[in-house]
Amino acid sequence: MKKLLFLFLLISVSWNLKAQENLDYQKPPKEILELVDAPLAPSVLIDKKGENVVLLYRDPYKSIAELSEEELRLGGLRINPKTNIGSRTRYYNDIKTKKALKDKITEVEGLPENPRLANFNWSPDQKMIAFTHTTLTGVEIWVLNINESKANRLMEGIANANMGNPIEWKKDNSGLLVNVLPDDRKELIDTDEAIPSGPVVSVSDGEKAQNRTYQDLLSNPNDEFNFQQLALSKIVSLDLNGNATDFLPAAMYSNISISPNGEYVMVSKIKTPFSYIVPYYRFPNETNVFDLDGNLISQVNDVPLQEVLPKGFMSVRTGRRSMNWRNDKPASLIYAKALDEGDPENEVEYRDEVYQLEAPFEGDGKPLLKTINRYRYIQWGNHDIAIAHDYWWNTRNMKAYIFNPSDSEQEPEILFDRNYQDQYNDPGSFVTTKNEFNEYVLEMDGNRAFLMGDGYTPEGQFPFVDEINLKTKKTNRLYRSEYTDKLENLYSSVDMKKGTILVRIESQTDYPNYYFRNIRKKNDLKQITSFENPFKSMQNVHKEVISYEREDGLSLDGTLYLPVDYDKSKKEKKPMILWAYPREYKDKSSAGQNTSNPNEFIYPYYGSPIYWVTQGYVVLDGAAFPIVGEGEEEPNDTFRKQLVDNAKAAIDAVDEMGYIDRTRVAVGGHSYGAFMVANLLSHSDLFAAGIARSGAYNRTLTPFGFQSEERSYWDSPETYYNMSPFMHAEKMKTPLLLIHGQADNNSGTYPLQSERYFNALKGLGATARLVMLPKESHGYSAKESILHMLWEQHEWLEKYVKNKEEEKTESESGNSK
Repeated sequence: MKKLLFLFLLISVSWNLKAQENLDYQKPPKEILELVDAPLAPSVLIDKKGENVVLLYRDPYKSIAELSEEELRLGGLRINPKTNIGSRTRYYNDIKTKKALKDKITEVEGLPENPRLANFNWSPDQKMIAFTHTTLTGVEIWVLNINESKANRLMEGIANANMGNPIEWKKDNSGLLVNVLPDDRKELIDTDEAIPSGPVVSVSDGEKAQNRTYQDLLSNPNDEFNFQQLALSKIVSLDLNGNATDFLPAAMYSNISISPNGEYVMVSKIKTPFSYIVPYYRFPNETNVFDLDGNLISQVNDVPLQEVLPKGFMSVRTGRRSMNWRNDKPASLIYAKALDEGDPENEVEYRDEVYQLEAPFEGDGKPLLKTINRYRYIQWGNHDIAIAHDYWWNTRNMKAYIFNPSDSEQEPEILFDRNYQDQYNDPGSFVTTKNEFNEYVLEMDGNRAFLMGDGYTPEGQFPFVDEINLKTKKTNRLYRSEYTDKLENLYSSVDMKKGTILVRIESQTDYPNYYFRNIRKKNDLKQITSFENPFKSMQNVHKEVISYEREDGLSLDGTLYLPVDYDKSKKEKKPMILWAYPREYKDKSSAGQNTSNPNEFIYPYYGSPIYWVTQGYVVLDGAAFPIVGEGEEEPNDTFRKQLVDNAKAAIDAVDEMGYIDRTRVAVGGHSYGAFMVANLLSHSDLFAAGIARSGAYNRTLTPFGFQSEERSYWDSPETYYNMSPFMHAEKMKTPLLLIHGQADNNSGTYPLQSERYFNALKGLGATARLVMLPKESHGYSAKESILHMLWEQHEWLEKYVKNKEEEKTESESGNSK
C-alpha cells in the first residue's frame, strides 16, 4: 500500500512538473538580445516656423518593477493612486534642443533628477513647452523655454492627471489652466480589505444595451467611491512664476478648452450616476462655458448616462455631440446633432446636421450644413470657405464637402466622394497653417488650397503635394517624390508660399531623419536631424515586397526578409515565419492594393518577427490577409476559407521563389492576428507551428460584436461558432504557443480567453504552451517580459519549426482540413 501511495505521489509530482513550469525571466539568443538593447532615437518636435527642434529621449522599455507599482482599474482607466497619473504612462527621461539647420545639440538645463516626463504642450506662440514630471508621490508642472534651453518647475506634485493631460495653455502665453488635487479629497477605500455592505445588483429594464465587452469597469460601490475621488480636481490658473489662483471648484473635470480669442473657457465634467457596464466617457456629463474669471456664462451641453445606444458601429447618441471651438472665429462653438435618432437602421436623406453657437451661447445654434454620412470634423478656411468631412463605416464611404459657413442657404458641394480604403485614389489631406489665433486652419492662396498625399500607386509609393482650386475643383501637382530606393514621408507645411515642407526620409538601412524640402526648387533639401542606424547587424538583410495572387485572383503582397548573409544564388531552403493581421474590406479592388514599401527602414520592434533573420529564418512580415465581403455579403461570412486561401497563396509564392522548406513554416500574430493563427491551425495543414499573442478565441464571450463584426451572436450564431477556434479545438493538431498579458485591458481579449482555450487544447491532447506575462496589458512594455517573450518564441520555433520531427503523414499538400 505504501509503495502504491509513493508511486501515486511520484506520478502526481511528475504530472505537475510537466503541466506547470515556474520559470524566472529568460533571455533570447545574443543576436536578438543585442537588437533589443539598441538605443532608441529621440522623438522629434519641430515648431511651425521650422526654427526650433526639441528632442525627447526615453528608454525603449519599462521595467517589471515599474509595472508593479500600485494600480487601480476603474471606469476604463488605469491609475496610479499615489502619483495621480495613468499607471501605464510612457515617460521620457531627457530633453535636448537644437536650431533646425544647425548641427549643435544643446542639453536642457534645470531638468529634475530622475526625470519622468510626459504631457508635452506647445505654448500658442511655440516659444515654450509645458510638461509634467512624475515624482514618487505626485505630478509636477514644468515649462521649457526653448530659446534658452532651460526648464523650471512651476508647480509641486499636486497636479491631477488621472483623467488625462492636466495642462491647457492660455492664449496669451501668460500661463496655464491646470487640474490639481482638491484640498479635501477623501482617503481611498482599500477594496481588498473593505467589508461589503451588501450585494452588487444590476438591473435590466427592458431596453437593449448591446455594448462591447469593456474591461476595467466599476463593479461595486467602493469602486464608485474611489473613481469619484480620483477623478475630482479643482482648476487653478498658474502663471509662469509659479503663482496659482483658484479658477473653478472641485468637480470631476474631463476636458478644458479655451476659445481662440482666449476670452472663454469650455469645461466638461463627469456626473453621477455611474455605470458598471460602460466606461467613464459614457457616464453622464455636462459642458459649461466660463469667462476668464471663472464666472459661468452658459451650460451648453447636458448628456445623460449612455448605457443604451442603437445597434451598429455608426450609432451615436442623440443631442449635441462633437462640440468644439471654430478655429477661424474668436469664440464660436460648433456641434453636430443626429437627424436619424442616432440609429443607422433609420433611412434618412441626411444623417447629421452641424450647428454654430455664438456668445453668450444661449439657446440653439444656427444650422450650417447637413451631412449625408455621419459627421466627422470641419477644417476651417476663411469667412466663406470651409471643408466638412463625414464617413459611413458600413460602405467604407467618406465625403468631403466645400461649404460657405457664412451662408447656410448656399448648398454645400461634394468635393470628394470615395471609398476610404481605396488608397490608390486617395486625394490626400488638406495642408493647414496657424492663423492669428494660433489655431490651425486651411493654408490657402486665394481660392487655392493644398493637399499632401501618401501617393500609393500600382507602381509604388510616390508621396505628393497638390494645389486645388476650390472653385473649379481642379488640381495641379506641385511635387511628386521620385525616390525608388528611399521612402519620403511628407509631414507638414512650413511655408507653402515659399514651397517649404517638412519631410522624413529613410531607406532599408538609413535611419529615418528629418529634412526641409523646397518643392519649388529641384533637389533643394536641407537636413535637420542626423540619427545613426542602431541596428547595423541587420544591414546585410535582403528585403523586398513580393506580390502574388490568391486562388480567386485577388492580388496580395507581403514584405519578405531573407536571413542575414543569405546566398540567393544557392537558394538553400530555410524555415519561414509568416506574420500577419486580417483586415476586412467591402470590395476586392481596395483589398488588392499594395501599400507596402520595400524602402521602409528595417526596424525590429518588440513585437516584430524580423529578429529571426539573425537565426536563419526567412520572414514574410505584414502578409496581406484581406477578408472581403462585397454587396450584401459580410466579410466574415467566408472568414475561414479566405484565411486559408491567403495563407496558402503566401506560402506558395515564397516556395516558388525557392527560399523555403514549406513543411517548416510557422505562423504568428498578435490580438486579431492571434485569432487568425488559431483558426489557421485548426482549419489547415499549412503550418508546422503557431504563435498567438493576446488573442480572443471564443466569440460567444464577445456576443455583441468584435473587430469589424457588427452582428450580435443572436443575429448570426453560425458566424460566431464557425469563427471561434475554441469551438473547433478538437481539430488542433499543430503545436501552438499562446502568450497573454495578465492585465490585458483590450475589449474582448481578456486573459480568460487564452486560459480557457489552453484548457480545451490540453484536455483534447493538443500540443500547446500557455505563457501569462505578469502585469502586462494588451501590448507588452516591461523589458523583462519582452525578453522572455522573445525567448519563448525562439524556443518554440527551434523545436517545432527549424528542428521539427518528420511527420509520418501521407501528404504535405497543405489542403484545408
